[in-house]
Amino acid sequence: MMEVPFKVDLQEQVAVVTGGGGILCGIMAEALAACGARVAILDLRREKAEEVAAEIRRHGGQALGLAANVLDRDSLALADEAVRAEFGAATILINGAGGNHPKGTTSSEFLAPEDLRARAEDAITFFDLDPEGIQFVFNLNFLGTLLPSQIFARAMAENGGGAILNISSMNAFCPLTKIPAYSAAKAAVSNFTQWLAVHLSRVGIRVNAIAPGFFLTDQNRGLLTTPEGAYTERAEKILGQTPMRRFGAPEELVGALLWLVSGRGAGFVTGTVIPVDGGFSAYSGV
Repeated sequence: MMEVPFKVDLQEQVAVVTGGGGILCGIMAEALAACGARVAILDLRREKAEEVAAEIRRHGGQALGLAANVLDRDSLALADEAVRAEFGAATILINGAGGNHPKGTTSSEFLAPEDLRARAEDAITFFDLDPEGIQFVFNLNFLGTLLPSQIFARAMAENGGGAILNISSMNAFCPLTKIPAYSAAKAAVSNFTQWLAVHLSRVGIRVNAIAPGFFLTDQNRGLLTTPEGAYTERAEKILGQTPMRRFGAPEELVGALLWLVSGRGAGFVTGTVIPVDGGFSAYSGV
């Protein structure tokens, strides 16, 4: 079992982690299990979810890997049935599924006059962005947070309590260049976190979010490192805006995670978005 920075008592808790087959949410699932939670790992790719679940079980924890599509209510309802049958109703929900898409991304940081006259065939300006690509990114991040909350938080409301943790982003504070769809979607996640925290406050459910800074993952490794392992120009720009001058390690999200899901540790904390970013959001650049 992974070594956590501190332990909270999650012995009686059932945690559901969407996007749990990825690097960051896989680490979160392992941390929850290390503190005693029974963990259901949901991922579009069942084999990835099962890899994380198997690792947890190998170290003596209780885990279940399930295929689920966070944009399909029927798929989520089936996953909820499986979780209830194996572990009981969810008491903790980590909304970790999300991501970007090239069709919601511009080629350049800034629009130049010459881009309006003639451009390379593969270049994408703001005016060329594909509405379907924008919709895909927005749905994956925003609806992919809203729909699991509808499915798994119902039992929390009926049973008088629970904790939801959404995954926002630095983009929600200040949008990064080139990725307008992802930035807008994560801003929606932060806003929804506050809205849902208020809406569910009378039924004992706390809702918070973590806004990770920059971590090397399978999704962004090709953008931030070269095939030889050196940092790309964009990675160097990120590090230049990060006071701690490095990328985060996935394990460095665990402290905020455990604090926010713990009723004893954060029982009066709801509606917050906590940056875990090496100081990125605090630095003006001068």
